[in-house]
Amino acid sequence: MLRSRSDWQDRDTPMFQLSTKGRLSSLLVGTALLLGACAETPNPAPQLAAPDKAAAQPQQVAASSAPAQDAVQLTPAISFEDWRAQFRGKALSAGIPAELFDRAFAGVIPDLSVVKADRAQPEFTRPVWEYLDGAISPVRVRKGQALLAEHAATLDAIEQRYGVDRETLVAIWGMESSFGQFMGDNSVIRSLATLAYEGRRPQFAENQLLAALQILQNGDIGANGLRGSWAGAMGQTQFIPTTYLTHAVDFDGDGRRDIWNSSADALASAAHYLQASGWQQGEAWGIQVALPSGFDYALADTAVRKTYAQWQAYGVKGTPTNVDPNDAGYLLLPAGHRGPAFLVFRNFGAILKYNNSSSYALAVGLLGQRLDGGGPLLASWPKDERPLGRSERIELQEGLSAKGFEPGPADGIIGANTRRAVRAFQQSLGLPADGYPTPALLQRLR
Repeated sequence: MLRSRSDWQDRDTPMFQLSTKGRLSSLLVGTALLLGACAETPNPAPQLAAPDKAAAQPQQVAASSAPAQDAVQLTPAISFEDWRAQFRGKALSAGIPAELFDRAFAGVIPDLSVVKADRAQPEFTRPVWEYLDGAISPVRVRKGQALLAEHAATLDAIEQRYGVDRETLVAIWGMESSFGQFMGDNSVIRSLATLAYEGRRPQFAENQLLAALQILQNGDIGANGLRGSWAGAMGQTQFIPTTYLTHAVDFDGDGRRDIWNSSADALASAAHYLQASGWQQGEAWGIQVALPSGFDYALADTAVRKTYAQWQAYGVKGTPTNVDPNDAGYLLLPAGHRGPAFLVFRNFGAILKYNNSSSYALAVGLLGQRLDGGGPLLASWPKDERPLGRSERIELQEGLSAKGFEPGPADGIIGANTRRAVRAFQQSLGLPADGYPTPALLQRLR
């Protein structure tokens, strides 16, 4: 969650590769990724996992399939038994009862499908418009509107206590688990133990595993009910264990913080997290805007923040809703200068803390607007332009680096540094400096 994806993905990219906080998009394994962001109920097409993973399908990775075992081999320095003994000492020192630890770890062995999912790096990602089509599908909108009516009293109370609007909460609910239908059925203990033993970020996974044991110790859920995505994201709003400990709430008053079986607890917990992330009651997350002819696209950078009044002075025009002229924001061009443009504000940043992907935050904002009766986007997407594949993104980064533009590591992730390097290269060619990499730009680099 909130960190459920972003913590595992370490990425800040406008195109989803999950789905957090991400993360694995068309791969079957990646598809199950962090459960969430793009689940579509009738059509298990984009989901799970997350936004970051370019919207995978709602299907989940089997706990331990033969194909996964054939394809993945563990190569840690010590045996799993030795690792478990070491971790047991740490857990007991942190106050976990020995009996609880032994019961939670009874029969636990590494889940090779989790290792496979963690290592998966898809060659291709879906373009942002396809991701949004799945995230804001008519089926999801209708279901979300029905749930807004069904849970109106609970949402009234949540809004009053946390100041987060209901449409945003229901949008996150839909993105994360298709309104509680796809929460993941992996053992959280087994998944996190696997990642702590044989993962990319063992210390992070150990911290999450210790937090999961503390959840069991607190009695909010039993070991059999502690289920989630392959990466340990849990419940209807896909919290990782540490976020659960700090922000999950018992909103239905039954004495347990149950984000798995209580939609009231799940929605209120998400609201609590957004409130703590800086959500401003009554303010817009952002607005779609039109840019004037000859606009300097280099201004469309997350580091360039101006008030709405200042943007208007640059010729940026929108139809503001709950936007004060003094509200500061930055321009977002998720598909470059040929696609729609958005001016986003503080509440967009709060959504990013839930899942650090601009596509995810945009999907939540637009889905919330649609649930509230809003219409489709006014501008069209450049659907004739395919996104770069992973190997092409790596080639782009290597080429930019060779020319002295400093994009950072050649990891195939289009983050802030790479976008700035792309922008500088575009400026050197006299092109619109929107920071958006395209096949044509890569060809120019070659």
